Amino acid sequence: MTDPRSGAGDNGPGAVVPGPSSSSAASPPAPSSSSAGSPRRSSPAAASPSGSAADVPPAFAEAAEQAFGARLPVATHYAELLITEGVVRGLIGPREAPRIWERHLINCAVMSEMIPLGASVVDVGSGAGLPGIVLAVARPDLTITLVEPLARRTAFLSEAVAVLGLDTTVTVVRGRAEDLAGGPPAAADVVTARAVAPLDRLAGWCLPLAAVGGRLLALKGASAADEVAEHHEAITRLGGGDPVVQLCGAGLIDPPTTVVEIVRERAVVTPRPRPSGRAADPGRPAGNGGRGSGKRRSRRG
Repeated sequence: MTDPRSGAGDNGPGAVVPGPSSSSAASPPAPSSSSAGSPRRSSPAAASPSGSAADVPPAFAEAAEQAFGARLPVATHYAELLITEGVVRGLIGPREAPRIWERHLINCAVMSEMIPLGASVVDVGSGAGLPGIVLAVARPDLTITLVEPLARRTAFLSEAVAVLGLDTTVTVVRGRAEDLAGGPPAAADVVTARAVAPLDRLAGWCLPLAAVGGRLLALKGASAADEVAEHHEAITRLGGGDPVVQLCGAGLIDPPTTVVEIVRERAVVTPRPRPSGRAADPGRPAGNGGRGSGKRRSRRG
């Protein structure tokens, strides 16, 4: 079987319109270790990662090679972006830089074993691109939409997509997941999220973006089983099937990545909360209006 990391995404299924900050740039080949220092746009984060702190630590070299294959130079370039611009812009903490590979890149990349070839993926709450950009680097056969509500984060995501040469397979969308139900993006094969919210809220935001029969893959920590037990009923009401806790990368990383898998079994329309009458009346004074104010006025005569 052809390794999907070998570059199939350059002409693979589901090529999409690039993100807002990179739509004017041509789509170059994925950068290698020799070309990563020559990005198509000027950016202080685009310096070559060769010989830098972004290089894979020897203890994780084998795991990184298995996770990214021939795309490892692109992953190294992304690591450089995270520990420089990502830290400067407050997208990751400075203490995360020394463990960027084992805690973030490899941790996210191994979940790709759960995603079928050529799938469409929506990554909710992408932040600095975890796991969305990691999946795009490791699996160029995927079509990925990164959904993030904050402008400073979407700016970083769009710049990273351009610098890493991911324009043909990755779109950046600024918005909240709950406002995007009905599309675009919608009806994805897979919806991913990492450290975004408890499972009940996460299912409410993410399941409407998946096709019926599609899946939510939520990266969770050691308490995943407890969350599943606590929120199982809410997930079922939202149209999800029984949540299943999966371990990815066992034998490759320790501990393995914990992923909660939820299949969207049916479409459920959840009504949006309506504003109260008081909140909806712009002429009513806040706090001191309403019935109490009327009584005070009647006493004055």
